[in-house]
Amino acid sequence: LEGYSLDQREEDGMLLVRSPSAEPLRMDDITLNIAITGESGAGKSSFVNAFRGISDEGEGAAPTGIVETTSEVTPYPHPEYRNVTLWDLPGINTTKFPADKYLKLVGFEKFDFFIIVSAVRFKENDVKLAQEIQKMKKKFYFVRSKIDNDINAERRKRDFSEERTLTKIRDDCIQGERPHSGAK
Repeated sequence: LEGYSLDQREEDGMLLVRSPSAEPLRMDDITLNIAITGESGAGKSSFVNAFRGISDEGEGAAPTGIVETTSEVTPYPHPEYRNVTLWDLPGINTTKFPADKYLKLVGFEKFDFFIIVSAVRFKENDVKLAQEIQKMKKKFYFVRSKIDNDINAERRKRDFSEERTLTKIRDDCIQGERPHSGAK
């Protein structure tokens, strides 16, 4: 961009973009609200903790467990980027958050970006979430969690190949989201 300058300072993580006639734009003045969504038990809270660099038992960690633990939309600030907040959303299609009321109950429209977490194949609720995000003209990433379970299950097969298993999972994710081109 002609006439623009970019300053990045490592010591405070600030990025300044200067146009020829404007005051500097401070990136830390821009907030980013990222919703972590998906079905109950997909590993959303574990993802929030991993993204923030905190163990599941660490101070300030999102609660995790083998039963439903997230019963309300909960903010978790990023430890380094104070303008970034990860929002741990309850699972879609539970008794408290049925799929047909989920978007309204969690305030889906207030988020800037979405990460759909799934522990298994791309399923109907993942597709519905992706479609709603696209209707709002927003973007999302699809994250497949608990892949170690799939690898361990496939390992029992005589012709097991970890590389082939991972390729099959990747291809399935791409096929599942392809008609819904908002994924990255």
